[in-house]
This record gives sequence, C-alpha cells and structure tokens, in this order.
Amino acid sequence: MIMKKLNLLLSILLVASMVLLGACSSKSSGNSDEKEITFMFRGGEDEKTAYTAAIKKFEEQHEGVKVKIINTDADQYSTKLSAAVSGGNVPDVFYLDSGSIANYVDNGIIRDITEDVEKADFDLNSLWQFGVDIYRYDGETSGKGALYGLPKDVGPFALGYNKDMFEKAGIPIPDKDKAYTWDEFLKVSQDLTQDTDGDGEVDQWASGFNATWSLQSFAYSNGASFLNEAGDKVTVDTPEFAKSLQFFSDLSNKYNTTPNSSQAETLDTYQRWMNGELAFFPVGPWDMSTYAKLDFEYDLMPWPSGDAGKSVAYVGSLGLVVSEMTQYPELATELAIYLSADEEAQQTLLDAQVQIPNLVDMAEEWASDTESVPSNKQEFLDIVQDYGVPYPTFATYNSQWLDEFWTNITPVVQGKKTAEEYLKEIQPKMQKLLDEANEQAKMSK
Repeated sequence: MIMKKLNLLLSILLVASMVLLGACSSKSSGNSDEKEITFMFRGGEDEKTAYTAAIKKFEEQHEGVKVKIINTDADQYSTKLSAAVSGGNVPDVFYLDSGSIANYVDNGIIRDITEDVEKADFDLNSLWQFGVDIYRYDGETSGKGALYGLPKDVGPFALGYNKDMFEKAGIPIPDKDKAYTWDEFLKVSQDLTQDTDGDGEVDQWASGFNATWSLQSFAYSNGASFLNEAGDKVTVDTPEFAKSLQFFSDLSNKYNTTPNSSQAETLDTYQRWMNGELAFFPVGPWDMSTYAKLDFEYDLMPWPSGDAGKSVAYVGSLGLVVSEMTQYPELATELAIYLSADEEAQQTLLDAQVQIPNLVDMAEEWASDTESVPSNKQEFLDIVQDYGVPYPTFATYNSQWLDEFWTNITPVVQGKKTAEEYLKEIQPKMQKLLDEANEQAKMSK
C-alpha cells in the first residue's frame, strides 16, 4: 500500500511538473497567427533528410505553422526523451516504442488520438493492421482499445545474403519461398566460410548475428519463446530454447562459421558485411539507403527454420505519439497523421529508402518491382503480414526482465558456458524482475 501511494505521488508530481513546464514544447510566436510545434525523432542523416523534406511540405500546407525538428541518434534517443519527460519539456509529437505505450498512458504523458483519427480524412484500414494495433491500449492490455499513436513505420527484420558470394562459390542462391532448415543453413554456412587468399586464416564467414536481434528468430522457429501468452511467466528454461541458443552459439564456437569474439574485436560484423566478408546479415528497411552503395548485390530470404518447421522474424515498429500537454493538440495530431498516412509524405520517405510504406497498397506496388535491389522486397511484406513477431517486451510494463537476459549472455556467446546451464541460472532472475514489472503495472492503475 505504501509503495502504491508513493508511486501515485511520483506520478502526480511528474504530471504537475509537466503542466508547469509543458509550454516549453509548443508555443505561439509574437504574431498570434503563427504556431510552432516540436517534433522529436531519431535516425541517421538519410532519415533526417527525408523527414525534413516531408515536414517542409507539411508546413507549406499549413500557413503560419512552424515545426521545430529535434533529431538525435538512436543510441541517445531514449535518454534524451526520458530527460525531456522528467523535465516537463515533452515534445508535441515524438517517436515512442510500442512497449512504452502503457507506461506513458498510465502516467498521463501521451494523448488518446482515437477521435481525431476517426475524424481525419484517411482510411485507417489503409495502414498495416499490425502497425496500428500495436499502439492500442485499453488500460489493462496492450494491443487493444484506444489509439495512442500511429506507426512511424513497421520494421520487418529480414535475412539478407550476399548474392555475389553465392554465385562465386557456385552455390544455388536461397529459395525466396522456402526457408533453409538449420541443417541446410549450417551446410551452406560451412561451404561459404573460406580462406580466400590461401594464408591459412579465414577471411570470409557465413554470418555475424547479434544475439539481441537475431536469437528471437532461432528460438521462435524452434518452438520456444521468452514469455507465455499471459505475460506472467518467463519461458526460456525449456529444451527448445536451450537447443536454439546452443545452435546460435555453436555457429561461432563449434562450427567456426561466424567470426569469434577475438576476430570480432578487430572489426565488427556490420563492417565485415559492408566489406563483403559475410554471406548472411539481418536487413531492415532503414538499411536500404546505405546498402544501395554496397560493392556487391544483396537480396532477402526467409530466416532458417528450426523444429517448428517455419521461419520466424522479428518485426517492430516506432510510433508517432502526441503529448498530452501540447498547446496545439489538433495540429500536433494532424502532423502525426500526416507523417504516418499521407500519400505524398510516404512517397517522400519511400524514395529516400529509409522505410517501407505504411500504406499497404503503396507497399505492394513497391514490392512488385523486382528489378531494383533488393529484388525480393516482398520478404519485408511477408514478415509484416505472415510471420513476424514483436519484441518480447511489447506487452510488458518494462524491459528490465529481458535486459537481464542480454546483459549476462556473453559467456554463452563466447562458448564458455552451455545454453542449458545459462538458461537454468537466468530464468529465476528474469522471473523476479517480470513479477516486479507486473506489480508496478498494477500499482499504476
């Protein structure tokens, strides 16, 4: 009871400070006909350029409106957003990951935009259903109820491959409609891992996966998961999960088809992919503008499938949300809708190759072009529509329980501990943190 009251008090103080300082986000200029709203987002130079161009068109359509852009890189975004919220200086429109929606709603930070979206001149059904539903929250369950955001994008994480490397090795290129089994993936990986200059050292590897973003595909395709459906039990302590994590580790430590930790220290796997030293690497839509400059041709394929017999891939999303404290709620919501659903804005972002369109019809037409790279753009759409799964923390109140898993996984990745030992050890620690998160969710109501 004491903790509940303390949490409520902190929430009240937080909202009160936002009320007092919230005017820092949107403001009127000396001319009462002019309005300024702020838009905070994250992304590299290509994304910044694309969004700046899209917002310029929004301003041209709204006389007397100025959108102040606050851009930061992905690594710093969460910290800067938290500082802005704590300081009561919440941007009018900003990116928010889907897993934070419930927390931000319960603390009165973001606005219910359901009615504005229903009144707006666009069809909500024209957007990816996954990208819309992931921003719903009914006060108890994420994914249901009122709309608190619209998708900035949907982010299917496909598996890319170096097409030139396959052709040079005389290996048939992967079937875009049929995933490798793990055995098939291992066999091709071993064939592609080579000493190409004859100096006795491997200088071409099959893969270089980051566990945080790639292990999910191996685990789920093997019938394992991080969490049960009710969201109250950590489920990593199963034979299916142990097998998938061990296979992931063995790619490096037993089969040597991935640069080991020592080799990764001299050059990270992202750079090795960019240099043409890796056969397989994850590809997100946001990578397309950078990968268009590669010296080799790449394409997309399904992730290899484990014992469950089907490919599984991570699909995420970032949302465009509106501050509850904005001075211009209708205008701010209009900007969020424009960036998410306006055809001209979506075309601007598509041309910049920083995301796939939110508009399904536009995305399907784009994917039908098989002449430009990547040829198999349909893989992105298949993940969104058919076999993508959200990040495990999507429906939990915080991510600390899963952070515990990634923070301590290094000994397994380096082959110093078996997957079974690790999972048996880490499950109780994760469960304790998940229980605390669920208790925090109850106290926030």
